[in-house]
Amino acid sequence: MTDGDQQQDRAVPSAIRQVPRIHIVGRKNSGKTTLVCDLVRELTRQGHKVATIKHTHHNHELDTPGKDSHKHRESGATGVGILSAQMTAAFVPVPRDENDDTRYARFNIMFNDCDLILVEGDLSTTAVKIEVWRSPVGKTPYAATDHSISVVVTDDPLESVPVVWPRADIGELARRVVAL
Repeated sequence: MTDGDQQQDRAVPSAIRQVPRIHIVGRKNSGKTTLVCDLVRELTRQGHKVATIKHTHHNHELDTPGKDSHKHRESGATGVGILSAQMTAAFVPVPRDENDDTRYARFNIMFNDCDLILVEGDLSTTAVKIEVWRSPVGKTPYAATDHSISVVVTDDPLESVPVVWPRADIGELARRVVAL
């Protein structure tokens, strides 16, 4: 084994642990992205290592057509990675019918050195879900009928769900999220 092989072996975790994954869900314009970003900043400040995933049902082209990596993928590569001075990315095509649990497992491997994975979106997951809700959105929270949602985060009056956490104190909210 060469020194390079030994260094590479040290970079790969010997055992893949299950990184806790929490989904931040909510209606359009409810503040999902803002809450995820606020939580990342606060959790990082508290010393946690956090990864994020944006879940979408839209069919986005994540790899830019015409770029070399896109050409590699289009020519049939099973997966394509990009390594730059400050970023590593992977594009792995998956069958449209592959279940999300399998797809999230791929991220678990990539983010295994993190303390927590925050996912923006995905109401259909079986993982822990926190809904962010604001009354100006004008619709009832999903949690009023979807009992798989653990808690609703809001500073607006709300009585239609069993568990509500205030949004205003991001430090306390971050501590509660970690404790889930």
